[in-house]
Amino acid sequence: MELLNTLVEKGLRRELPTRDEALAVLATSDDDLLDVVAAAGKVRRQWFGRRVKLNYLVNLKSGLCPEDCSYCSQRLGSKAEILKYTWLKPDEAAAAAGAGVAGGAKRVCLVASGRGPTDRDVDRVSKTIEAIKEQNEGVEVCACLGLLSDGQAGRLRDAGADAYNHNLNTSEATYGDITTTHTYADRVSTVQQAQAAGLSACSGLIAGMGETDEDLVDVVYSLRELDPDSVPVNFLIPFEGTPLAEEWNLTPQRALRILAMVRFVCPDVEVRLAGGREVHLRSLQPLALHLVNSIFLGDYLTSEGQAGKADLEMIADAGFEVEGAGTTTLPQHRVDALAQSLSEAGGGCGSHGGGGCGPCGDGGAATSPEQEPVLAPEQEPAAAGAARTDLVTVRRRGAGTDVAPNA
Repeated sequence: MELLNTLVEKGLRRELPTRDEALAVLATSDDDLLDVVAAAGKVRRQWFGRRVKLNYLVNLKSGLCPEDCSYCSQRLGSKAEILKYTWLKPDEAAAAAGAGVAGGAKRVCLVASGRGPTDRDVDRVSKTIEAIKEQNEGVEVCACLGLLSDGQAGRLRDAGADAYNHNLNTSEATYGDITTTHTYADRVSTVQQAQAAGLSACSGLIAGMGETDEDLVDVVYSLRELDPDSVPVNFLIPFEGTPLAEEWNLTPQRALRILAMVRFVCPDVEVRLAGGREVHLRSLQPLALHLVNSIFLGDYLTSEGQAGKADLEMIADAGFEVEGAGTTTLPQHRVDALAQSLSEAGGGCGSHGGGGCGPCGDGGAATSPEQEPVLAPEQEPAAAGAARTDLVTVRRRGAGTDVAPNA
């Protein structure tokens, strides 16, 4: 297919595809799916080889959020039966992070619900970052705390944070349809503040919220222009008790086409397969490793997924390898640019040149090795577009509980 040859050539040169080319990827047929994956896989291997970076989420504060993001189980007015708790103490968060690092995670992502941190919250998270780094030599730390105020990004950098995550989530034109308590411009501003402070910026999207192909291309092109080091791709988990509970729009094939489009538009960034991969990719998850170079290990913010052991086996069986702590994630030109940004910001946190963090919303992830698979053998696969409530499991362990975390 001439389209795919053109996209591969552009990806190897870091050249931006046209909008029509990006839309054409989303419009390819299921008959062409393996060709699409193979083509995007060439671009992925050019910049990241066969390495897969593992990341681990720690939910520092769950629920109790005043924002009204329609996709989120922690939103104002959510009736989802999630865990709700206020800030973890630094030693509690460090213990949870240690479990992820022991399981192979290279980066720990610290997430807290809310509009944005107060200065006291930044102090609290700073102590948590210091505790994690004291106990885990070489670990990367990314913070995801919502909208930032002036000076807060620099304070997080000085405390040892390597990155900051804040997702754009959807196109600017449709942003008001999913959130009314803050704006798309607010999100862009926060990512830019992180970049200006010398932090590795991470910003991505959520697919499956009823958006059009044009919306998906719009947000990915906006991300390309914003130029974060990491782009997490989340697939909506339609939690019962949220406004988008009935939005089951994705098939495994469409999810793969979305990931391929992101890789072609953002060829040299860390593309992370984030929330919802178990729910929507299901048995096609291994194919996604040919498109992304980063995934989460362990549970997400408010939901669970497949076993962490199964993730590691999937990576090995697909012919990939877990990225070691001594390996730089990003291509050298991005490492150099990040170092220059850090120097200009006057920082000295020792950024590891890694990618970014994960979702500000919700997602599924790995469970403990002894947990039964989420789809029992006697169950019949649902038809395309049908709700799969059997795949949505609310987190009941790890941070905020007395049950051991999964990693």
